[in-house]
Amino acid sequence: MTKLNPTIQAVTDRIIERSAPTRAAYLERIEAARRNKPHRSELSCGNLAHGFAACGTDEKKALAKTDQPNIAIVTAYNDMLSAHQPLKDYPDMIKATAIAEGGVAQVAGGVPAMCDGVTQGQPGMELSLYSRDVIAMATAVALSHNMFDAAMFLGTCDKIVPGLVIGALSFGHLPAVFLPAGPMGTGQTNDEKAKVREAFAKGEIGREELLESESKSYHSAGTCTFYGTANSNQMLMEFMGLHVPGTTFFGPGTLARDIAVHESTRTALRCIDRGAGYRPIGHVLDERAFVNGLVGLMATGGSTNLTLHIIAMAAAGGIRLTWDDMNDISDATPLLAKVYPNGSADVNAMEAAGGLPFLIDQLRGAGYLHADAMTITENGLADYGKVAKIATPDTLEFEPAPAESLMPDVLTTPDKPFQANGGLKVLKGNLGRSVIKISAVAPEHRLIEAPAKVFTDQNQIQAAFKAGELHGDFICVLRSQGPKANGMPELHKLTPPLSILQKLGFKVALVTDGRMSGASGKVPSAIHLTPEASDGGPIAKIRDGDVIRLDAENGGLEVLVPAAEFDAREAAVDDVSQSHILMGRELFAAFRATVGDSETGAGVFGEPSLTVPEASDTEKVVVG
Repeated sequence: MTKLNPTIQAVTDRIIERSAPTRAAYLERIEAARRNKPHRSELSCGNLAHGFAACGTDEKKALAKTDQPNIAIVTAYNDMLSAHQPLKDYPDMIKATAIAEGGVAQVAGGVPAMCDGVTQGQPGMELSLYSRDVIAMATAVALSHNMFDAAMFLGTCDKIVPGLVIGALSFGHLPAVFLPAGPMGTGQTNDEKAKVREAFAKGEIGREELLESESKSYHSAGTCTFYGTANSNQMLMEFMGLHVPGTTFFGPGTLARDIAVHESTRTALRCIDRGAGYRPIGHVLDERAFVNGLVGLMATGGSTNLTLHIIAMAAAGGIRLTWDDMNDISDATPLLAKVYPNGSADVNAMEAAGGLPFLIDQLRGAGYLHADAMTITENGLADYGKVAKIATPDTLEFEPAPAESLMPDVLTTPDKPFQANGGLKVLKGNLGRSVIKISAVAPEHRLIEAPAKVFTDQNQIQAAFKAGELHGDFICVLRSQGPKANGMPELHKLTPPLSILQKLGFKVALVTDGRMSGASGKVPSAIHLTPEASDGGPIAKIRDGDVIRLDAENGGLEVLVPAAEFDAREAAVDDVSQSHILMGRELFAAFRATVGDSETGAGVFGEPSLTVPEASDTEKVVVG
């Protein structure tokens, strides 16, 4: 076996040590919930009758037995969003396969799924990050009936997958299999789409031409094809062993995708706790799995949104991750993918080049992945270095991944990386701590020293750009966009104007306590700055004209104002009350009051708990 990279090993070791108390408490909790027979056998007759009242006769007979497993289906289906519309037919397919394999499946519940692509720059975006924890809670509600022996989670996009994972980990004694919809076919190229957006920002074309372009890019069912947060999530699920190997980027409506649904169901049944193959999600997602996921994120140049979500997901399993862990893993991991925004290719090209099986095989062989990590398949990560192919109309077969990339300009090998590191950096200095993704930032743009222009609303920046007030070197400071202020909206609509200014030869950068889209990247952006302005963070003391130094290569973020002068300033208190009303925002006051900071995952569930319930020595008594 190839020896693990020493940095990857060292980071893993410190995560294990740091997490020992909370991880042990978590494992004790899920062990207390474990049963060696169907969970529904603990229900009273009245409970059980309610649980299968709507089922057919055969399903009722199966559920009345104590030896047939029942799979919970938790779905993010809706038919407005392209990434979730294909999930409509999955439950019937899962049920049919479960019955054929001697089990049963029920739709346990649905979770909301919103699209950041629809809400960019709109009030609804201020609910987006909070929706992750709503999804987690909705997942827990769906599984709360205790009817189930395994769960299958149907979801794809930005906050949906992390929310499902957090919810699933609260039922960590259950095996869990995740199922995406897969990407839509390639439409307009990402480069052409960016050109049209910039032309619109300059006022060279109108709304009609822009809409035509956008409709060519987002044109059918499936996930968007750029490598943003949605597809980064899917990569993560494969690297962490929760997808059937090699199936992540099968497109919707294809035979391969349908077979993947069937195989996922069979896999869920094989993981159930009545045999040697017991693989609950609470065991699969251990410290090694999260490190493997982070290596995948860095090797592919994935979304910065995952710097929030991975921390929150890990915490749900009693594991304490930090930005410093991510920074060190990024420094040690070579960049092996050039996919938009890091390159011009999309995820369909990535799949054609060898896809995730090629990357996993290469990274495992070079010692960047924990090869011994548990997955939902019998042979662990070794299964994930294989390409899934159609064997029969109902089954897959698995072949070794290609030894060389089929498209070397899209995927490469560790000995010939596109970049020596993953491109994610933690920035720190007298403004606090933030993250930046530099895999798409040209080297000449990675050090910016320029005066600040301070804004408190992204619409102010758009207006200043249209008025020609931003021509010149400057660092755009956008504050009061953090999780406590207004839910930390993505600021992707700033990408076209800032990119235009950069192309005009000006030195520009963004510093914000908000988020950027996973698809952003060419303009250096210090994001997720903590403490945020609403917490009295130093960003609230920056004034127009203050010189800021952003050093992405060396990890520095400083305002070049004498310390005594800067410390003596009063922190500005911005009026964000308009972000607390209308469009459902009134309902999230409790979230704004309790949400954590960016560096702890920006969640409402707090730190991992040490509380362990008392385990009973005997099974519960069933009362008829």
